[in-house]
Amino acid sequence: MLAYLVIREAQKWSDVFRLVAGRTVTIGRAPTNQIVIKDERCSRNHAELFLAPAGWTLRDLDSRNGTLVGHDRVRGDRILQPGDILRIAQAQMAFVYDLSQAFPESGTAVRDTGPLDLEEIQVTDVPLAGGEDEGLIDSENVLQATEPTTITHRRDRTRFFGPVEDADDAVVPKVGWAAARLCRLAFDLANQTNLETVAELSLQGLFESTKIDAGAVLLLPRGFSGKATGDDLSVVASRSDRDPTYYRISSFLATTVMREGEAVLARNVEDDSTLSARDSQGEIHVTSVLCAPIRSQGKVEGIIHLYSTRTDRVPDPEDLEFALAVADNVALALKNLGRQWELAENLTKTRVEIEHLRQQLGADSQIVGSGSAMLRVQQEISRAAPSRATVLIRGESGVGKELVARAMHFASPRKQRPFVCLNCAALSESLLESELFGHEKGAFTGATDRKIGKFESAHSGTLMLDEIGEMSPTIQAKFLRVLEGHPFERVGGTQAVKVDVRVIAATNRDLEKAVQEKVFRRDLYFRLRVVEVVVPPLRKRPEDIAELAAFFLKRFIDETGRRLRGFTPKALEQMEMYRWPGNVREMKNVVERAVVLARGDLIDVEDLNLSTLSTSSDSAEIPLADVAQYQALTLSEIERRHILATLKKYRWNKSRAARILGIERTTLDRKIRRYELIPEIRYPGDEDFGEDDDNS
Repeated sequence: MLAYLVIREAQKWSDVFRLVAGRTVTIGRAPTNQIVIKDERCSRNHAELFLAPAGWTLRDLDSRNGTLVGHDRVRGDRILQPGDILRIAQAQMAFVYDLSQAFPESGTAVRDTGPLDLEEIQVTDVPLAGGEDEGLIDSENVLQATEPTTITHRRDRTRFFGPVEDADDAVVPKVGWAAARLCRLAFDLANQTNLETVAELSLQGLFESTKIDAGAVLLLPRGFSGKATGDDLSVVASRSDRDPTYYRISSFLATTVMREGEAVLARNVEDDSTLSARDSQGEIHVTSVLCAPIRSQGKVEGIIHLYSTRTDRVPDPEDLEFALAVADNVALALKNLGRQWELAENLTKTRVEIEHLRQQLGADSQIVGSGSAMLRVQQEISRAAPSRATVLIRGESGVGKELVARAMHFASPRKQRPFVCLNCAALSESLLESELFGHEKGAFTGATDRKIGKFESAHSGTLMLDEIGEMSPTIQAKFLRVLEGHPFERVGGTQAVKVDVRVIAATNRDLEKAVQEKVFRRDLYFRLRVVEVVVPPLRKRPEDIAELAAFFLKRFIDETGRRLRGFTPKALEQMEMYRWPGNVREMKNVVERAVVLARGDLIDVEDLNLSTLSTSSDSAEIPLADVAQYQALTLSEIERRHILATLKKYRWNKSRAARILGIERTTLDRKIRRYELIPEIRYPGDEDFGEDDDNS
């Protein structure tokens, strides 16, 4: 049910408020009300109007000075009737269903324009009739109807964006129709996504609004630099209503407009060849030529060329103004298109770079090796990757622990998120804390800006911490809290930061020994060792050596462009017998050096340049794989030497040696007596030569 409140201020009706079903209208002094009455006698929230089943209802909100309907004070709810006068302080409002009831003296007309849903209400300023003020109004106070108040409600799209019908210039000025056409054309141009459509739409608008027969939009090539002439322009779109084709603008006129950057209108130019359009056979006669530059940021990027071949159809200065306006709109559309193209190019470039990086990271996370040991590692990766569990990767230096971590990340649901790697052994304690958790500006000397730590950088992704065993106890405590899901603070900061990061730790140290020596926290050890993946050294998977060598050979051949056919049989045999103390990292460097320095088309033994270093566990091993040092020994002799080497390594601490050898302490004592092993020197402490760990 639609109703109106006609509001009176001072001596005239000043505003009309439309009441809509389902909406409560509040009246009061506070600016949050729909109807605001700026009077101290009006309460902040004075009254409200709403549609009830019985009709429009007025409710007083316990106001200080009350609400009147006519002369009656409203108590509770009051059903309003058409013609009721609401009084709040000095404000008066007439409640009506038909606006003509509120303005009987003015003859108000309400009309509906039909499809456009346009409602115009003419309101004449008249004094309020009746009521307590009627006797106070004399002939000098009566406001005369000078200019009607018009209230317009408009829901539909503006008619300027629709077709513009021709009309008599005596009724509608030409400038008004040109503005309407230009408004519609500007809206259409702004929605285009390609250059040809922009040119065609602009020509269509020009042909509808100016007296021309043919025309074209000519532009310079994208990215053109230097001094442009008419010959540098290319026709993007053209149109001709009389002749079969459009005839290109003369080079003189095009160059002049490009150089001066001004629009030109020339009429009666039949005998001026410099202004006439031309084809390959010669000149054609035109009556008028109109040319407008397409200017963007002070630079002319093209022109709009129009001409007429009829004496009864000659463009005038108003047509020149319209063509110039269209040219400016085309320039703006071209600028928007240029930005779209630039954004699209940047987006495409970024996507290509991201895809390239993903492929590169995927290649870097490719695990090479089909032996049983590596197949077992790959199975452990596939089982652990989907979960959020913390992973501890163990193995000697150079076995590819980071490679395993990358493979686990790219096999997990977090593969689209960041993978961040940090080597804990490469930084001091203070720098490691800053790298992990970030720091605020001024937190320490040299902290000139806020820095985001690795934890924040890896949010929603994976953080790999290499050489976790080198982390100091102080950092271990803070690191453990973050692993448990607690927020952290940047160095020098007070704001709590909470992240969602999966942690993969890697180490080549004996963490159990570090825990016993109290240099690594026991609780952190158990928190990290949720899932443990042990990567075997290269010497323990000789079946993968040939495959790895071929993989690295292909990579470095692609990088260097050298034409090598592979390895000689002796070179492969030597590589399979070699113990690889540097593991896969050493093999990569050996193959790269061989590819660079190889003298033939096959890599031979002399090109490998293998080292003579021992492996990290050779202190207690017999180098059986080295043929040059091979000795014919019995198993008992080998066992005797190995036990003796282990005892020497741990200063004859029998308990620790027994754990390393994997035997009971009593078994070790029997073997010591059996092989008659005695220490070369007497260690201080217990007479049993370090039987207890505490005396070692």
